[in-house]
Amino acid sequence: MGLFNLFRKNNMSNEIKEYLEKGAIVLDVRTLPEWNEGHSEGAKHIVLDTIPQNVEEIKSWGKPVIAVCRSGGRSGQATGFLANHGIDIINGGPWQNVDQYL
Repeated sequence: MGLFNLFRKNNMSNEIKEYLEKGAIVLDVRTLPEWNEGHSEGAKHIVLDTIPQNVEEIKSWGKPVIAVCRSGGRSGQATGFLANHGIDIINGGPWQNVDQYL
């Protein structure tokens, strides 16, 4: 891990903690088989491909959101899409990043 990655990890950890303190909902965008292998307790599961059809549901939560997946790629896509639809969201990366703070 390079020095810059260390700073990024610390910033991400702080941001995750801040969002959880604000009552954020964890949104896991992995596939059902991945979800079934393990996930954060209390997380919501909406597969990435179905995010566009579920924007109104996500908005109805009325809370900040932390998107997670296996590595951070799919949650990054979900974060960009949902942010463009007015949702207060961050990319939490792998679900274990958030799970350690729950």
